[in-house]
Amino acid sequence: MNEVFPSPAAGKFGRRQKRERGPKLPVTVITGFLGAGKTTLLKRFLESPEGAGTAVVVNEYGAAGIDDALVRGSADETVLLGNGCLCCITRTDLQETLRRMTIERERGEIPNFRRIVIETSGMADPSPILQTFATDRALGEVFHLDVVLTVVDAATGLATLKWSSEARKQAILADRLVISKTDIAGEQAAALAAELRKLNANADITQAANGALAPESFTDLAGDQRNAFVAETVHSDGIVSFVMSNDKPMPWPVFSRAMETLVTMRGSDLLRVKGFLSVEGCKGPVVVQFVQHLAPPPVELERWPDGNKQSRVVFITRNISEKQVKDLFATVRALV
Repeated sequence: MNEVFPSPAAGKFGRRQKRERGPKLPVTVITGFLGAGKTTLLKRFLESPEGAGTAVVVNEYGAAGIDDALVRGSADETVLLGNGCLCCITRTDLQETLRRMTIERERGEIPNFRRIVIETSGMADPSPILQTFATDRALGEVFHLDVVLTVVDAATGLATLKWSSEARKQAILADRLVISKTDIAGEQAAALAAELRKLNANADITQAANGALAPESFTDLAGDQRNAFVAETVHSDGIVSFVMSNDKPMPWPVFSRAMETLVTMRGSDLLRVKGFLSVEGCKGPVVVQFVQHLAPPPVELERWPDGNKQSRVVFITRNISEKQVKDLFATVRALV
């Protein structure tokens, strides 16, 4: 039922938020191919003041994903680390682990944490983790997916990207790319950065030498400006990314009906969709995102993060062209 006197802060999608994540706990996903140096960078972050109060989830099957200096155990358990951090090693469902950690945190059974870092297996596709936060509404009330950080080895990264589809997908889906081991393969870093730029056109690319990386790299990009809003490139494996932009506000039924059609017909090939949408009747931008068949509720922000009020929604798709998507939206707009 509509309120008799609705709040002035309320909009078409509920109460407007200053930031998409609101009060939720931020989650950083750190991925990268085998031997890229994820663990070394993560250990340095945990030792920094910015890393204090971080919960690390090792989303690994088989051998432990973090070396013995960090994780002192081998089964599903919670391990206390220094700097007020804790680590949970999981070989079970990630959703169950996050629920358990939330309950234990509320009961005071484990230290209070203010950020979660999920370290994936070197051969892992990040998509299932993105799906976890899109599908589980209970988790979505507690956690906010903040940054997908992909580490690429300067010494072997170029060769790995050529033969490994997993490594390419890790780079494509990243919000931030980190080139590691530049102290031993510095001359190859420039060529690797150029290749990564082809895969993820405007990702924030930084370098790490001797396992050192600015702690801010593990946290949200300044001003909520992610590479996803500007990425536009063609990848291998049938994967493409493009931006759907529009200067005029869009009627919400046009966007929702078009996306429903895409999800119904080709949901498995919608690898990641995210962006700012200018919607008729809304003061601020509406943050929309999809991971294959799933989507968290849209969120209206109080204001645009920059002066550009143009819709900017990036699509990372497999065997779905930019023309097909834009033609679909045009058809829906004509019919609605």
